[in-house]
Amino acid sequence: MATYRDPGTLEFDAVIVRSDVTGSSSFVAVPFDVAEAFGAGRVPVHADFDGETYRGALVTDGTDHRLLVLTELQERLGKGPGDAVHVALRLDTAVRTVELDDDIVSAFTEAGVLDAYRAMSYSHQREYEQWITNSDQPETRARRIGKAIDMIVEGARLK
Repeated sequence: MATYRDPGTLEFDAVIVRSDVTGSSSFVAVPFDVAEAFGAGRVPVHADFDGETYRGALVTDGTDHRLLVLTELQERLGKGPGDAVHVALRLDTAVRTVELDDDIVSAFTEAGVLDAYRAMSYSHQREYEQWITNSDQPETRARRIGKAIDMIVEGARLK
């Protein structure tokens, strides 16, 4: 596990940009040297966008660091690509745990994949949990739980 330096709260203004790689995700560019500020490259942060909170990570595209701005966050802000936001972020030292519904825990435990699931990064756990729980029909949910088990056994990522 990486050791991070805590520089306190860092603030900046940025413009939300739509990714030209995926075309479906948006981010803000981080205007400072993340490795210098935090002592590491990929850093868990607690961010505040114009008063709306978000827990995420500063990630790099190999050159610059970025912070994702999820669609649901953009909706809460009433903003999107091209709009300016004020960002305040700080190191997030809290343990990140995805809470699973009882049926998912039971299925993962019975299949022997719960430990493998818990060993995944927080964001990967969250992707699986949201994919399963966002299903509208009970049959779809059950199918997705089964598919998730198969993918976890294979060591595959959802996205």
